[in-house]
This record gives sequence, C-alpha cells and structure tokens, in this order.
Amino acid sequence: MGVGVSCWALANAVSKLGQLGVVSGTALDLVLARRLQMGDPGGHIERAFSHFPFKEIANRVWETYFVAGGKDPNKPFKPIPMASVNPPRALTELMILANFTEVFLAKEGHNGVVGINFLEKIQMPNLASIFGAMLGGVDYVLMGAGIPRAIPGILDNFAEGKAAKLRLDVEQAQAGEEFACTFDPQTFFQGLSPLPTLQRPKFLAIISSAVLALSLAKKSSGKVDGFIVEGATAGGHNAPPRGTMQLSERGEPIYGERDTPELDKIKAIGLPFWLAGSFGQAGKLPEALRHGAVGIQVGTAFAFCEESGINPKLRQQVIEKSRTRSVHVYTDPVASPTGFPFKVIQLEGTLSDPEVYSTRPRICDLGYLRHPYRKEDGTLGYRCPSEPIKDYVRKGGALEETVGRKCLCNGLMATVELPQQQSSGYREEPLMTAGDDVTNVAQFLKPGRTSYSAADVIEYLLAEQ
Repeated sequence: MGVGVSCWALANAVSKLGQLGVVSGTALDLVLARRLQMGDPGGHIERAFSHFPFKEIANRVWETYFVAGGKDPNKPFKPIPMASVNPPRALTELMILANFTEVFLAKEGHNGVVGINFLEKIQMPNLASIFGAMLGGVDYVLMGAGIPRAIPGILDNFAEGKAAKLRLDVEQAQAGEEFACTFDPQTFFQGLSPLPTLQRPKFLAIISSAVLALSLAKKSSGKVDGFIVEGATAGGHNAPPRGTMQLSERGEPIYGERDTPELDKIKAIGLPFWLAGSFGQAGKLPEALRHGAVGIQVGTAFAFCEESGINPKLRQQVIEKSRTRSVHVYTDPVASPTGFPFKVIQLEGTLSDPEVYSTRPRICDLGYLRHPYRKEDGTLGYRCPSEPIKDYVRKGGALEETVGRKCLCNGLMATVELPQQQSSGYREEPLMTAGDDVTNVAQFLKPGRTSYSAADVIEYLLAEQ
C-alpha cells in the first residue's frame, strides 16, 4: 500500500490476529533513513538494529542518519543515493538493513506470519531488499506491477546462500544485450559475521489474468506458491486494460469483459489464490471462497485504520468524507511514471488538486521510478517522465511522455509524514492512493468512534465466515 502506509505496526497488528500482515517494501531505505532523522520515536529502530546480525553495518547506518531528538522540521532530510545497476555499498547496506528492520518489527511479539510486497517495476533495489527481508525472517514475498518470473529462483538462491541475478528491462537495449543487477551475499558480507541460515519465503504473484497466472506457474525460475488476483478497483497501480486504451468521459481507463479474471482457469492451475480489489466489504469473503479462493486481500480498509502510516489528519479527512459519501478516487492513466494507471484520492490540499499540483517545482530527487535506458555509447542512463521536462527530453525521452506525470515518490512520502523540505523552500505535498472501496471505510467505525483499528476491520470481515 503505497510507501510506508502498510508499515510494520499495521502488519504486526494484523499478524497478531491470525491473518497475513504485509508490509510495503517500496522505498524502505528512504523510509528508514528519514525515520532515523526524525529521532527514531519510540526507539523501535534501535531495538531492531540490536538484532541485526551484522553490527558494523547497523552502526554505520545509525551514525550516518540518526539525529537525536529529530531534525529541525524546517531543514531538509539528508538525501540517500539513488538506486542504480551498480549502487554504492552504503546504499546496499541501507536497503538490506531497512527491509530487515521492517520485517523484524512486523514479526516481533507473536508467532504469526508476515509478508512483504514489492513492485516488479522498481527493479534495481529488489535483490538487496529481498535479501534484507529474508534476514528478517519474512514468510511471504508478494510482487506485482509486472511479470516477476525471476523472483522465485532468486528466493531459492538466497535461501541456499548463493548469488542471484535480476535482468533489467532497459529501454533501447539492442538485440542480444543483457543488463542485470547482481548480489552475492558471500562476497558482500565477507569478513563480517557468518551468514545466518535463511528460510525460503513463499512467493505470491499479483496478477490480473489467467494467462499471466499460467505463464508464471509454468515459466518462472522457481516455484510460485500462489496468486493474488487483483481487479481494476484495487488501489495503487492497476494493470492497464487489455487492448487499445480507451478513456471514459472523466478520462479514466475503461475496463471491459476481457479484463475480468477467469477464475475457473486460475483455479484449474491448482495453486491457492486470494481475491483483491473491493473485497473489504460484508459478504465478500464468502463470495471469494465460493469462487475457489482461499481468502481475500484487503488494502484500503487497513490504509485508514489507526495503525496505518498515513498522516492521521489525512486519514481522518478521508473517513469523514466516507461518512458523507463524498470521497472520490480517480484512476489516472498518466500520473505514474510507470505507465500503469494509478488510483488517486481526490482530496483538497493534496497533489490531486490542480492548483496544489501547479505550485510544485518539477524535480526528481528520489528516483525510484526512473527507467534505465541504453545510451549511444552502450552504458546505462536513467530518466523519469516526472523529472524536469528538459532533462527528460535531453536524455532521449519523448516530450509527450511527460504530460500529466506526477512525482509519486515525493507525494507518497509526504502522505506518511516524511515530506522533504526542498532547498527552494517548497515543502512536498501528499498524494494519496486507495481503491474504490475507500467510499466504504466509515463502515468500520463503531458507535461513538471517529477512528477504527485493524482489529475492527478483521472482526467485521470475519463476522460472516
């Protein structure tokens, strides 16, 4: 769920209640670095660091980013390096430690299972991030926004202490060329503490069609353990409609019968699957079970509970709008630099407001959604359709690809109370994502309450089981 929304506290609460709590694995290196600069409220990060098996790395990261008492709110956060095909060692250490920390805290104090969700579209951080999550003992790895055939084999290799390689999707690559990220734990940790034995987490692919499910089941580099079948009403990134993109009068992608997952064919594959996308309502769990699913995945309902990472003021605004049925979600076909449709809550004071968006200087200083591309000399460059237009075009990008793009990286960080104060004086504003079910989140409120907990959501959804 976005960046830092499905945080360790939320996943921990869900797992304690016997369900699969899932943390968002997107940009955890940046989230950790900024939490440390906020002074590590509650001391949770310090506690997790004390359990990290490589003390030298934990000490280096702490010394680099921790600010006692928290930084001056009018000063910018210290930046971290952007991901690349050959990242500096300090960034790899930060990625590993950040994913370990989030999973460790999510698993602390109970015997339940915990998962982590990555985006296939954000490829360059994935090897280090997956390894860090496995060091933390993660039980499930989930991945969507692409075709993650290579991930099961990567999990196998890391569980055996072996090196892993992830081929990159590089724009303008020539026939026969291959660009890849590699990570060898034996080499990386050489001279430090011995590598602990890692368990191989189960892998769940997030898919939207039976065709993709079958392809992943047959052609992946290792075992796929199940599927999350996600419909177009789910939050965050949606799979594009099949065929030529057509837009409604509101400018949203039109999904048709071809985009409805063929559940009978998915069931016939013989692997467990969960249904997602507007399943956070009464009656939806029994419905999913009747279709052969083993359960449901719910995001939006938990995004607005008390344990979520969303700024409480924003969370409360959305709940109040849900009460009056006045909250709206727009499926923006161009906002995301990935090219995938992206759901945006229409909320005053956020980047969904054209006036607010128009005041933001165009800048790309985080780079998670940059695309690697092949330069004329055969080396890799990086560009993002949301970066300054002149920079994108100078790097060979098409001008039309920049139209309507938004900086998801900065907007989503601001949503979880970690906004950057730019040197220009501009303070990053939030950008909120949710599924169509956001109109119903007020249903979880109990009489006399203005907020609800993760336990309230689970109690409501299991009532009919």
